[in-house]
Amino acid sequence: MSAKKKLAKAKNFVTDTAVLAAYKKMIDGVPEVEWKGATRPYTSWQGNMFSHINRDNIIGLRLSKTDLKIFMEEYDAGLFEGYPGFFQKEYVAMPPAIYDNVRIMRKWFRKAFANVSALKPKPTNKPKK
Repeated sequence: MSAKKKLAKAKNFVTDTAVLAAYKKMIDGVPEVEWKGATRPYTSWQGNMFSHINRDNIIGLRLSKTDLKIFMEEYDAGLFEGYPGFFQKEYVAMPPAIYDNVRIMRKWFRKAFANVSALKPKPTNKPKK
């Protein structure tokens, strides 16, 4: 499915088109990565998810412990709430104030990609019996 079609489908889930546009620009900074999820945008590498958007239109990034701490201090950010009441301890909630800054978003997305690239790959298909 093309990025344009994914963007159109994702609009049914994420109401803020500006968040979708910022997410796409951020992802475009790492050519190896593609946007997945027709209605719930996310990225994954070797079976490990490392970014997605929640129902409140907040972008979450999976960072290393060190980068997570730095990001939280630098941007006064908190942990990412993937679902109401469920905070993901490896994910940071990107403040909407930086969504217009492609350079900063791509910088942290590349760090998230480096972090997930160092993880053990997960099988993406169920094992056959």
